[in-house]
Amino acid sequence: MTAYEKACENSEGGAFLRREGLYSSQMTEWRRLRDAGVLAGKKAGESIGKLSAEQAENARLRRQLEVTQGRLEKTEAALDLMGTLQRS
Repeated sequence: MTAYEKACENSEGGAFLRREGLYSSQMTEWRRLRDAGVLAGKKAGESIGKLSAEQAENARLRRQLEVTQGRLEKTEAALDLMGTLQRS
């Protein structure tokens, strides 16, 4: 997990971007490339080619899965809390 993603978990993503002089659109593009596997084995500053249609689709699906898993975790936590309150 990257420093930016850790900061986002603590609701400090915006502060991280300002401190590092980055834009959220840059992080979105970086995630897209990372999730597509384009960045694997690349060194900083090394040129990156365009995504193939398959790589782009894989990146989109990985991101969608990540969002869905986050929603599931929140829903499960809410249901656990509701069950605990009902038993009280």
